[in-house]
Amino acid sequence: MTKTPTDRLHPATIAAQAAGAVDQASGGVVPPVQFATTYMRDADYQLVNGNNVYLRSHNENVRVAERVLSQLEGAGDTALFPSGMAAIAALFRTVPNGASVLVQSQIYWGTTKWIRDFCTRREISLHEVEASDSAALAAACEAHRPVLVWVETPSNPWLRIVDVSAAAEAAHAVGAVLAVDSTAASPVLSQPLALGADIVMHSATKGINGHSDVLAGSLAVRDIDSRIWQMIRDDRDSAGAVLGPMEAWLLTRGMRTLPLRMREMSNNAMALAEYLLDHPRVETVLYPGLPSHPGHAVAARQMSGGYGSLLSFVVRGGGAEALRVAGRLQLFHRATSLGGVESLVEHRHTIEPHTGIPEGLLRVSVGIEDAGDLRDDLAQALGQ
Repeated sequence: MTKTPTDRLHPATIAAQAAGAVDQASGGVVPPVQFATTYMRDADYQLVNGNNVYLRSHNENVRVAERVLSQLEGAGDTALFPSGMAAIAALFRTVPNGASVLVQSQIYWGTTKWIRDFCTRREISLHEVEASDSAALAAACEAHRPVLVWVETPSNPWLRIVDVSAAAEAAHAVGAVLAVDSTAASPVLSQPLALGADIVMHSATKGINGHSDVLAGSLAVRDIDSRIWQMIRDDRDSAGAVLGPMEAWLLTRGMRTLPLRMREMSNNAMALAEYLLDHPRVETVLYPGLPSHPGHAVAARQMSGGYGSLLSFVVRGGGAEALRVAGRLQLFHRATSLGGVESLVEHRHTIEPHTGIPEGLLRVSVGIEDAGDLRDDLAQALGQ
């Protein structure tokens, strides 16, 4: 059979065309927002549209965004949630009481704190391991026999890289599900499902949306018939942890430029990492695109098109000096989050004072501004 041009599309085409979504009723090239919370039945009490009963489970704007993400992720199915943490919670609620889970250490603190509290309440054995060390991860899997392995790559804010293929092999050898938080990479730069992961999570608030105006999360799966996926789908629809129509519409709108944004942000981040690497006021630069980064070889193998917008560096002089630099920056907004078109800076020790974050560490999310302007802003803030 002759292949059509849509049989295998590149991410830029999938994103720009929103996976083919248009307004069939009006002919508009942009899908409309459908705000209805409930749907009509005819005189015989049959659904007018068999796909739609109630907003908690059925909304076309959510379906459109999920289709775009599934195609970008190479997933069998995707489910959207009102936040990344809601997506994480839906996954961990599938873990039986008394079971064992393995979680990467020194990842996003919000994830770690919630998982620790949840596992304590549910009497789940939680084991934390430096998952960027593949041998340590494999040994921990063998020792603790978890039902779920959770990793984050690149990690926030340490930018550590986990070998997803090796992690999948270690998890599957003991019958565990491997879930990967790929927020910092987005589905444009990395596709963990193709590397053997079972489930991929994104805080879609970040790079996927890209405009700092939508709170959303997603889970994508390889095997849509797996028991864990049916549990996640049922839990989301029953418990009501769903994304609203307007947020889903905005998410789709943001994804139309995702490949362009990630390429520009990655290029800018790489340029700034190289600049900071040689700066006398900087002690350490953490960015997987640098050949000196301990996870560079793995990142180069499992990421394509760039290394993302997230970059951390340690300012010489400790916390006071780092805060001084952050206070002098003019283009980098002092705010939490990452992946937006605007550049942000965060003093992580202020946010997470008891987690081992160096007091001199500044985490920046590099936007799509001119790289030279961003470099000049860092230069004046750091001083010579």
